[in-house]
Parts: sequence; structure tokens; C-alpha cells
Amino acid sequence: MLRYSVIIVTYNSARAIGPCLEALAHEDCEIVVVDNASQDQTVQRVEELVAWHDLRLLANDRNRGFAAAVNEGAREATGEVLLLLNPDAIAEPGAVTALMQFMDSTSAAAAGGALLEADGKPARGFAFRGLPTLAALLCETMLVNQLWPGNPINRQYRCLDADYSQPQQVEQPAGACIAITRAAWDKAGGFDEQFCPVWFEDVDLCKRLREAGGKIMYCPKARFHHRGAHSVSKLSFHDRQVFWYTNMLRYARKHFWRGHVRTLRAGIVAGMLLRSVAALLGARQVSLGETLAAYWAVVRDVH
Repeated sequence: MLRYSVIIVTYNSARAIGPCLEALAHEDCEIVVVDNASQDQTVQRVEELVAWHDLRLLANDRNRGFAAAVNEGAREATGEVLLLLNPDAIAEPGAVTALMQFMDSTSAAAAGGALLEADGKPARGFAFRGLPTLAALLCETMLVNQLWPGNPINRQYRCLDADYSQPQQVEQPAGACIAITRAAWDKAGGFDEQFCPVWFEDVDLCKRLREAGGKIMYCPKARFHHRGAHSVSKLSFHDRQVFWYTNMLRYARKHFWRGHVRTLRAGIVAGMLLRSVAALLGARQVSLGETLAAYWAVVRDVH
């Protein structure tokens, strides 16, 4: 079996990183942890665990963003397969080995594991998805998916009708747990660091892998318990909105026709106006002022 390296990017991950690394203790792998200037005890926690495993820590003095940190870890890693793993993804015993054996047997360029919810069931709609189309992104931006989550476009995009118990070829495994051969990674040039600090870098990479003829698979036997939103939950509401929509539009500019980009931009603006009306009517996550300021920032940045 090919030698593999696990790359984990941390940011204020002190509570999560211990269980993540301990779950990898019996795996025959190299581990590279890249810390993006955590303000908590993440670095100290990793340093405590360095002695018992093939573990290296790269501690950045600033938050370079997820894509840049993964690229940094990939340059340090020596494995023939790179497993990108979030610090809140806890591998069941044998999960990593199962994923590596699966990649070897299927000759896949990349493969994702089964991400499980708290109840042990697959994270339907998240573990893997289709690559986003203009229609899928418009449904997301213009509140269609919130009001009608079972619409046909969303069901197809999020693969809601897929059989998650079966191995299958997919378009986009979640970046929380995706293995990529070194050859495919190098050919694609790794993550595009313009997707900063987070979101759509994994979607863009899968798009480029497929365009280069790479096969991407889903392995249900490689089971990982995933809490989700580990780092992004620490972002302010304003930053979550701006980063998500800015990188969505960046993805569109890179992969969509120019007319589709204009349509998506208009859809984002319309969606922000609809969300502003909803906030004024009382449907909001945070204070009215912060909500409207965040939506206005999105409109200003994408216009």
C-alpha cells in the first residue's frame, strides 16, 4: 500500500485536536499539523503529542487561510497520498487504512470518506455533492433552498437521494476528509490560495481534478465522526457572509461563462435584499444592525 501523509490545519483547535490525533495513533502514517496562529492552547496541545507519533508541527505567525496552510503542509509531507483532515474529524479504527486501500484498488485520483453525524448516520448532503452549477448557486443565494430544501435542483446538487452505504464515483467530497494522490495534487498545483481564508478551495480543486481526467470516489467503509463548522463557527456573522459569497463569486469567475457570472452576481444581490427584508421582519440570527451591515458588505463587495 502507498505511504500516506495526513495534513491537518488547526485554528483555535485545542479542544478538537487531541481526539483527532489520538484516533490516528495506530495508523501507519505521517502527520503534518499546520497551525494558523491559534490564540488558544492548540500549539501546546500538539507539542505534547509530538513524541509518540510521526508528527510534525508547522506553526504560522499569522492566519494564512486554509488553502495556503494545506499547501504548506503538502510541501512538508513525504507521502504518496495526502489525506486532508479537519481537526474535528475523528477516525474510527481502521478508517484511514480502509480509505488508502480503497484508493489503491480503484486507482482514484482522490477519494472521500464517510462523514458521520452525531447519531452515527452519514452526513447526507455534506459528505459529497455535485459540482455547483449556476442554478444550484442561485437556489442557495436567493433563499429557494431555505424555503424549499427538497427542490429538484438542490436534491441533485447535494446528492440527497444517493445511497451512502455504497462506494461510488462522485464529483466533490467534503474537504473535511479527502485523500488525493501526490501525482494528482502536483498536477493540479494544489489549492488555489486566492480562495482565502476559507470556502470553495476544495470545490475548485475537485473541478480541476475532474477536468484533468481524475477519478474521484466515495468510500463508505472509511468512517469519520465529524462535528462540523469547527473553525468557521468562530467567525463573526459578518465575516461568514463576506467570505462565503466572495469565494462563491471567485469560483464562478474561474469556471463559469461571463454571462453566468453576471447572473450569479445579480442573484447574490437579490438574495441579500430578500434577507434584509426578512431581517427587518424579525427573521435574523444576530442583531438587526449586524445582520444588515453584513448583507450590505456582501452587496458592496460583489457588485
